[in-house]
Amino acid sequence: MATSNIIYLNELRTNAVHLASESSIITDAPKDNHGKGESFSPTDLVATALGSCMATVIGIVARRKELPVEGMTVAVRKFMSDDLPRRISRLELDLAIPLSASHPDRKLLESAANGCPAHHSIHPDIEVVMNWSWND
Repeated sequence: MATSNIIYLNELRTNAVHLASESSIITDAPKDNHGKGESFSPTDLVATALGSCMATVIGIVARRKELPVEGMTVAVRKFMSDDLPRRISRLELDLAIPLSASHPDRKLLESAANGCPAHHSIHPDIEVVMNWSWND
């Protein structure tokens, strides 16, 4: 079964429709690759998917353990290679968790983020750096 349908609109822009929900995302080529940079680029979506997946699996664990993680944030920075082929070379994620650094489930939450499906799908040549911030 298909996950999405993508239509090329024009001027390096696509419209991707999620078939189950009919929600859509516009992508645009970045300014440094001949585009207008007016929306997420496809590689921005890869980076964003990683951060969203980590937040989601932390949320799953937190729900099971009844931990209040509402307000958790994940900031993602994407770095592209300088050489060819053009590709993501590094992803940096700043995860801010609204729990104490001494919380007994800290390692469990960190492990959940490291084990998310998107993280397991990232090519091993892409450096992934996770910076954790806890409330203290």
